[in-house]
Amino acid sequence: MSGPGEFGAAFDRLERLLEFPVDFPLKVMGRRVDDFTQSIAATVGEHVPGFDPATMEFRASSQGTWLSVTVTVRLDSREQLERLYRALTAHPLVSIVL
Repeated sequence: MSGPGEFGAAFDRLERLLEFPVDFPLKVMGRRVDDFTQSIAATVGEHVPGFDPATMEFRASSQGTWLSVTVTVRLDSREQLERLYRALTAHPLVSIVL
């Protein structure tokens, strides 16, 4: 999944900076709803074998409307990172992935 496309150039630049395997943090933000953290953990677990949801870090917005979840995952390849990023950005409960 390299080359042209919506995220291709960004992943090309990122790949030049990383040496795989790598521990990579992702911040996932969305509305603070009941199933948000469980859904994020399940999505990450589908793409990162051995992911431990207990390592997730949470931060609510000042008014409690939004929640950011930071997951640090061990990734073996750019392709794995790209698949995970695409799955998270496509998730209906997710607003932003950084």
